[in-house]
Amino acid sequence: MINRKSAKFLAVATLLLAGAGLVTADQLDPATKARVERFEKGPATVNVSGYPAGIQSDYEVFAQKCAQCHKLSRPINSDFALPDDWSHYIKRMMYKPGSGISGGDAKKIYDFLVYDSSVRKKSLLDSKLKSLSPGDQAAQQKKIQEVVARYK
Repeated sequence: MINRKSAKFLAVATLLLAGAGLVTADQLDPATKARVERFEKGPATVNVSGYPAGIQSDYEVFAQKCAQCHKLSRPINSDFALPDDWSHYIKRMMYKPGSGISGGDAKKIYDFLVYDSSVRKKSLLDSKLKSLSPGDQAAQQKKIQEVVARYK
């Protein structure tokens, strides 16, 4: 029997493998395939005009690098919101052959996605934070605060 934590891990791992091109859409289980398709049907851009200049610059790196392998709508509309979600996803994408994502690019992409989640996905982020233990919640909030503070 798969517990909730294992099921979540498997779902995230499958999405990451799909995003990395290691699992094709035909190889996804129906639920994951539907989830990816739902993400890809949403908006393909983010209006960053109200974001700090540094985050706007990071968005350009995100858009340029991530669009090489998949639709930008996938990460933009995903249900990832926690810093650790983004960290795992970006690391996986970095190692995809041909991604061209350097360590510096990954940091900029991470900062954009964490900042964007704290603004545009605030209700999702808050919901996910509430589901964590107090210690994990504090650790995730600290990571968000570190990103936000870099761009003030």
